[in-house]
Amino acid sequence: MGKKNKIFNSQSPRSFLRFQSVAAAMDDDSTSSFPVPHKKFSILVKESKIDIVICSHDDQLLVIATQIGTMGTIMHARKEEGMLNSPTFNVSVIFGKRDEPMLQSCARQLIEQISNSGSSKSLTLSIGLKDHSMETLKAIVSGVIENRLW
Repeated sequence: MGKKNKIFNSQSPRSFLRFQSVAAAMDDDSTSSFPVPHKKFSILVKESKIDIVICSHDDQLLVIATQIGTMGTIMHARKEEGMLNSPTFNVSVIFGKRDEPMLQSCARQLIEQISNSGSSKSLTLSIGLKDHSMETLKAIVSGVIENRLW
């Protein structure tokens, strides 16, 4: 078993194999089999590893941040422009925890950064964490911004 898969050994075999297949498909060496521009990296927060994958599709960004080897809460964020008012940023939870305002705040910060950089792409953000602290979420936002693909 490869080095990158060891952190997921505690997961159920089915979840582990599913994530292992996704990780193999997104391996940096296999860009020809996965033509969407992407980056994958890990950050360490409070001695806990968080794996992050960023995929840049034509009209949308997909960001997956996980400590648990699964997708977790999935949110969609987009910029809405009105004719008379300044733009607003809409975040909606697609699946998962709807009562976690810090997760929605993370998505809002990322879509604002994406928009302020001149991109019109919307964002799909998946966060699968054990720790939903402000420090952890700030580290994820910083990591994604530093490794931007927009």
